[in-house]
Amino acid sequence: MATPLTLLMPVNPGTSPATVAATIAQNQAAAYAALTSVGTVHFARFVLLDRSVANLQPASMTEPSDTLVIGVLTEFDGSFDAYIQDFVDQLGSVFDALLANVVGGSAVIPVASNVSAFEAFVAANDVSQTQTGLYQAYTYTVQQILASGG
Repeated sequence: MATPLTLLMPVNPGTSPATVAATIAQNQAAAYAALTSVGTVHFARFVLLDRSVANLQPASMTEPSDTLVIGVLTEFDGSFDAYIQDFVDQLGSVFDALLANVVGGSAVIPVASNVSAFEAFVAANDVSQTQTGLYQAYTYTVQQILASGG
């Protein structure tokens, strides 16, 4: 059975959406390769949201903003603690780059040297910790799906 992670990280005030979008884009290949190597991730996406806009999509990519949020949304197999350790081991450099743009993020960079603080940061900013309701059409793990050729 998959477990959700809905990590919502407020961006440092005055940051341009283009800066955050570039950080996400520059790290996308490394993130995808790392998520594949973890072997427990069903789905993952990185999104940039703007709390000041009704549809949450940044109105401007160039104007600095005080209302941006980086969302990391995943569904994974196993425990939260093991998953965060996988983040540190496989995606540490990606999170270091993202966290440089995030309120309070500098306190946990590099994540490899601040595992407990990073885990606490993720737990405190994970909406899935306080809100339930993940629908799942199947109970297979990623490894079972891959083994079946799916």
